[in-house]
Amino acid sequence: MNRILIVEDDRALGRGLTVALGALSPVLAHTCAEARQALADGGFDLALLDINLPDGSGLDLLSEIRQAGDLPVILLTANDLETDIVTGLTLGADDYIVKPFSLAVLRARVDARLRRSTVQPASVCLGPFAFDFDRLTFTADGKPVQLSQTEQKLLRLLVENRGATLPRAMLIDRIWTDGADYVDENALSVTVGRLRGKLGPEAPIKTVYGVGYTWAVDG
Repeated sequence: MNRILIVEDDRALGRGLTVALGALSPVLAHTCAEARQALADGGFDLALLDINLPDGSGLDLLSEIRQAGDLPVILLTANDLETDIVTGLTLGADDYIVKPFSLAVLRARVDARLRRSTVQPASVCLGPFAFDFDRLTFTADGKPVQLSQTEQKLLRLLVENRGATLPRAMLIDRIWTDGADYVDENALSVTVGRLRGKLGPEAPIKTVYGVGYTWAVDG
């Protein structure tokens, strides 16, 4: 059974979240200090983390979580501020939700993140697309698609993290692993453009301006 940590200083919202996510055995913390104590006890599969907390920044807490391991984190932010969102994703957040949000959307995003936390299969079928990353076979509408090694890396990152926005800096770091000291961001833009062109207009590769890219999913 999955277990979730909710870090939210708004007590009414915190109670609402625990009810909405009751099936995930939620633990509610209102401050960074309470969250650190809960995290020390361990056993969580995901954390919902508010950025603005009374005794510190949720972004600092996110950094501590990332230093300790790979616990999935979804940020809750009251401000649709690009700087907060970019900083959070760069620090390693897996997703973010801007308040106010519907509980149905929240549950869908949490469920999607928990599914991605399981071991990813080497082959996946997504609508008109079939990708096998072991055999290196890729099809769109049943027709084979030839992808370069760089395009394969990008596609796998997007597909395995579908629904989440992946920052440009993270994609560059994960795709170009040949030890190059510097990779022009334009190289990523070109690779995304080529991948879109090969997969066709049905490919849900979306640009999140100022942040990065996502393989969009319904919900």
